[in-house]
Amino acid sequence: MTKVQEDRPVLPTQQDEVAAAGSEFIGGPIGRHARLGGHWLHPVRVVVLVALGMFALGMVQKLPCYDWAWFRGAGSQYTHACYSDIPHLFVARGFADGLTPYFDRLPGDMEYLEYPVLTGLFMEVASWLTPGGGSMQHREQMYWMVNAGMLMACAAVIAVCVARTHRRRPWDALLFALAPAFALTATINWDLLAIALTAAAMLMWSRGRSLLFGVLVGLATAAKLYPVLLLGALFVLCWRAGKWRAFGAAVLGAAASWLVVNLPVMLFAWDGWQKFYTFSQERPIDFGSVWLLISQRSGNPLTDANTYATGLTLLLCAAIGLLALTAPRRPRFAQLAFLVVAVFILANKVYSPQYVLWLIPLAALARPRWRDFLVWQATEVVYFLGIWFYLAYTTSGDKHQGLPTEGYQVAIAAHLLGTLYLCAVVVRDILLPERDVVRRDGSDDPSGGVLDGAEDVFVLSDAARAPREAAPSEGQRVRWGMAPGD
Repeated sequence: MTKVQEDRPVLPTQQDEVAAAGSEFIGGPIGRHARLGGHWLHPVRVVVLVALGMFALGMVQKLPCYDWAWFRGAGSQYTHACYSDIPHLFVARGFADGLTPYFDRLPGDMEYLEYPVLTGLFMEVASWLTPGGGSMQHREQMYWMVNAGMLMACAAVIAVCVARTHRRRPWDALLFALAPAFALTATINWDLLAIALTAAAMLMWSRGRSLLFGVLVGLATAAKLYPVLLLGALFVLCWRAGKWRAFGAAVLGAAASWLVVNLPVMLFAWDGWQKFYTFSQERPIDFGSVWLLISQRSGNPLTDANTYATGLTLLLCAAIGLLALTAPRRPRFAQLAFLVVAVFILANKVYSPQYVLWLIPLAALARPRWRDFLVWQATEVVYFLGIWFYLAYTTSGDKHQGLPTEGYQVAIAAHLLGTLYLCAVVVRDILLPERDVVRRDGSDDPSGGVLDGAEDVFVLSDAARAPREAAPSEGQRVRWGMAPGD
């Protein structure tokens, strides 16, 4: 297999009609001979500044809640669509009283903190940095501000990592930085910590640092469960390429770092440590899930939804694995990572609005096309508004202010269809790699690390063994999908 190698960055405004049209607001598309490298505003810095600006806009969007709606009844924070878990859990999870997560029993219905250990540590550190004087309302406001500052640092890390993962495509990270759902959901919960660690892991894998990738994935999994799915995507890709040594290093690093974080709490506060896992297992179907939609439409409570969700997730992951082993060209790591996280979200018992953050950086790497990305983001904004207006409706009593159940079901359907649409175009790119915009210049897998340019050693389809050709830009020919001995 041959590959085109060029040093200059790919300019989306020359390849993407939506990006070109959008650039008219800042003076038009960047020319081929523009000298970006010598200016302090090179692509990574621009992406970070844009991401921080969007994060700040998201903070502004929360102002009605910060000023009063968090503290004056539930309805106002829903009608203004500015809800956040952060100030409420400052009191409800014992941080305001100086309780130690996992070790100290909580006085309310939730006996222990229901978050993974590294997220609990993040929350605890934020409580240490929160000033202790003043009213409880003031302390809750300060706790949210401290967390917002820490989460903003996580957002900057994500922007840098996404911009650097594909060396020649730093501008694709603007998809993350400018995502409307990123601004709207960044400070609802603490998800950006796990996402930052996952983005850093993706960057390390792209640089061939398998062990460090695993360490970061283990830490990310200690903050949120979903990053462990990346190891499943890597398993089938390394199987196809025969890169078992790199995969083994990744698994070893992930297991070691996860244990370093979790083992002390497991040994000395088992009941508190396991609360996250028992809560996730016992939790009934909840907001945003396909199971809630089915339950509401059918009247069936779906008491076995846990089994259904697990079965559907395993089935869809098996289908992704089969796709990876039969595709005419080995899928890119970012494509498979996006798909496994997306099916986990689609099959889950709950879809909190901030879960969209898990997918945004992966989508920027898997399918960097503005039209498809914005279609998906539009459906997520519909869901973001839908859940808050639905909660406003259910908490307004006889006033019935907000979105009734039928309208909320439309919002759930929009989220499901939007995510499925983006999955479909990623699958199409895998089956028809000549349509993958990342590979149009002859690249193989810029985020693939040791997989980038590697030959296949195991495939399940004759189509994967047959050589394929494509004509990338500037008329250069690239041979794809050559198995050893062909």
